[in-house]
Amino acid sequence: MAWLQLKASIAPEQAEWLEELLLAEGASAITLQDAHDEPVFEPDRGATPLWRETVLTGLYDDLPGVEAMIERVQRAWSEQSPDDPAPQIEYELLADRDWEREWMDGFEPLQMGRRLWIVPSWHQAPDPDAVNLLLDPGLAFGTGTHPTTALCLGWLDTQDLAQRQVLDYGCGSGILAIAALKLGADTAVGVDIDPQALQASRGNAERNRIDESSLILDYPERIGQGQFDVVVANILAGPLVDMAATIADRVKPDGHLALSGILATQADAVLDAYRAQGLRMEEPQEKEGWVLLIGHRSA
Repeated sequence: MAWLQLKASIAPEQAEWLEELLLAEGASAITLQDAHDEPVFEPDRGATPLWRETVLTGLYDDLPGVEAMIERVQRAWSEQSPDDPAPQIEYELLADRDWEREWMDGFEPLQMGRRLWIVPSWHQAPDPDAVNLLLDPGLAFGTGTHPTTALCLGWLDTQDLAQRQVLDYGCGSGILAIAALKLGADTAVGVDIDPQALQASRGNAERNRIDESSLILDYPERIGQGQFDVVVANILAGPLVDMAATIADRVKPDGHLALSGILATQADAVLDAYRAQGLRMEEPQEKEGWVLLIGHRSA
């Protein structure tokens, strides 16, 4: 089936009104993106960043009478905002393609460190004798392709996790907790505030035949006050700083902490927050502008 795509460049504050107009005309989906490709990885706390110009895209079934529809949208815009010129709306037909097949073909097995491979669930493992973690990238929340996840996985691959207890704080897809178990950890706990993340983690644990007794998945406030040999948290710098006391308290004496989701420019603030909690922090490991911070609690 062919799709009709409409695009308009507008000011960010106008996006909501145009979105309502296109949805009223039967749009199947609306997306917003920065017209100048200026990503905001993480805003300063308390700030609400705005793009200077937004591209709004509406997707429709192959729609007859598109010119008349655009005229109705522009007329409704002018009636609502007579002082603002109606946006120019362009449209094109998108040829029918096997989007799911093309999406799946974009994911290939990835080697993380010496022993560990991340293998999409529809692929054969390149090395059957390696530690292979089967993952469904369709469940999102972390697939191993992002530098922060790769840094955490590479570090876990270097650790002796035998008989260790691991906490994955902000587990997302469960990729770090599951990797730790497959690398020899005794038990792992994954916590997240998003119920969909916990669902994704359960799905990936089942895919990897992880015993339910080895991996506990729950909300942070429901796992008690226990401490762990290894704590990993791949979230964002702001929450890592805000929760420094909470996360650091989970590290056992002689235990280790791995933090990521941090831009290189944010490393000092995160290091200071965890040093203030009594942890000995190492120099950052960097990959493509992102960093991994490793800490150790003295025995």
